[in-house]
Amino acid sequence: MKKIVVLLLILMSCSSEKDKQDFDFKTVFETSNGTQTATYDQVISFYKDLAETYDSVSIESMGSTDSGHPLHIVTLNPDEDFNFTNIKEQKRIILINNGIHPGESDGIDATMMLFRDMAQGKIDMPKKTVLVTIPIYNIGGSLNRNSTTRTNQNGPEAYGFRGNARNYDLNRDFIKSDTKNARAFHGIFNTVQPDVFIDNHASNGADYQYTLTHLFTQHNKLGGELGEFLHAKMMPQLEQKLADKSWDITPYVNVFNRTPEQGFNQFMDSPRYSTGYTTLWNTLGMMVETHMLKPYKQRVEGTYELMKSMIEITEEEGETITNLRRNAVADLRSKKTYPLQWSIDTTRNSTLQFKGYEGQMIESKVTGAQRLKYDRAKPFTKDITYKNYMTPTLEVSIPTSYIIPKGWWNVINRLKLNGVVMHELDQDTTLTVQSYKIKSYDTRKQAYEGHYPHYNVQLETQEEQVKFSKGDYLINTNQRSFRYLMETLEPQGVDSFFSWNFFDTILQQKEGFSPYVWEDKAQELLARHPKLKIDFNLKKTYDEDFANNWYAQLDWIHKQSAHYEKAHLQYPVYRLM
Repeated sequence: MKKIVVLLLILMSCSSEKDKQDFDFKTVFETSNGTQTATYDQVISFYKDLAETYDSVSIESMGSTDSGHPLHIVTLNPDEDFNFTNIKEQKRIILINNGIHPGESDGIDATMMLFRDMAQGKIDMPKKTVLVTIPIYNIGGSLNRNSTTRTNQNGPEAYGFRGNARNYDLNRDFIKSDTKNARAFHGIFNTVQPDVFIDNHASNGADYQYTLTHLFTQHNKLGGELGEFLHAKMMPQLEQKLADKSWDITPYVNVFNRTPEQGFNQFMDSPRYSTGYTTLWNTLGMMVETHMLKPYKQRVEGTYELMKSMIEITEEEGETITNLRRNAVADLRSKKTYPLQWSIDTTRNSTLQFKGYEGQMIESKVTGAQRLKYDRAKPFTKDITYKNYMTPTLEVSIPTSYIIPKGWWNVINRLKLNGVVMHELDQDTTLTVQSYKIKSYDTRKQAYEGHYPHYNVQLETQEEQVKFSKGDYLINTNQRSFRYLMETLEPQGVDSFFSWNFFDTILQQKEGFSPYVWEDKAQELLARHPKLKIDFNLKKTYDEDFANNWYAQLDWIHKQSAHYEKAHLQYPVYRLM
């Protein structure tokens, strides 16, 4: 009997080893000597094989995409526990997003090798940090494979397209959530609730010596001790760790068609972008931006080393990160106002010792105009000004709650997707609330990601009694979703639902008047209300355009009357203070 048990153990051991040998875990990137990137099918097959072979790896689908294919997450945890409720109690979580722009495929290949090398023990697996990756976020774009659309890019040989299956740029969709991809991402993000977020990209904008640049979320906007940690500790630690490995890195070079020597500003990642969105949940976010004029092999290897370094930092600073994130919502919620709009702080800046190439403007042989030309034979290292401090230009008071009528289901659905806690009124109720009237706004003249967004929004605020119906939603701001609520429900937010056109029906007047009918009624109204008549005559006196426009005069009187509809320009989300 004992011999049979021993034999079974030997067979099981051999079977386990055989499983590990059944799959070739060399990536397309490696077998092509760094000239090719894996296709969507190759990527998913790779991770499925990895999960089948190594118990520390799990792959699952979470939601669909516009392409019709499911969105996957792959999790690496040496404890072999893939229940995120359990994980969050014990460890930190890093979420790595790849292929949001599938032509920028560096992170796709780098992450495959990183997960494999950790699963196989070639490099140390983190003990207190769980890694999660979305292998390819923009699946539709990945399937739209070509070799020409990345005009400036130096490899790989073929790659995906920036637009998704419906031609959306997914890195502009994290608030408006027009795509199934974004809606699936919200589910993933609120399940995983990462402490650190990495979004892998490639970009040029200018020519310089660096292969790697980093785009951390704007630290003033992240705010408080968490923002200070990101700016003063995490970012310098990353730069130093990469320098120790002989990988130079600099902040994202935010210039277009000019040399960086004049200095540049930090990119302001509003909530439409991935790291702007993750900021709303007090997640430490960064984009990796490799320089797409550098060889593909070099870019992928640099991305690999950068992610390793971020894992090391998360391991070392895990307790600090947990505590800072835990306190961030309470710290923000304790303030009286919330910043919605930002501009560069002209009183502060940083100095970068920047490694670039000499550039000059010369005559174009194509257009005859002046064009920019870099000379790689003339590298330089110079001190340049980096404007990386922002200051609020608009702050709003923080309400205790918002109320939104149930009819605005398009907005309510997005709130639910993002884990917002809401309570339905159990009966018709009249409440004293603060309400907004849209006083003025500007609108983009050209389409932008399927919308014509509004900006320069001006409001009139008043306190009034409003009757709400059973089933309308009361939303307390004292919750994890606090920042998300402020950014989306305050109409002056850069990426508010109002800015993204979700409330445009209130901007159109539904009822009007026929001048020949209203003339007589208007005359009677002015006769009954002497003060209104005085105001009317004063406006004609001091407003020449108004005085010369008979219809504008009738319309002005109509808007002062009981006939003017209350819904016109009335923002339908109300505030309890």
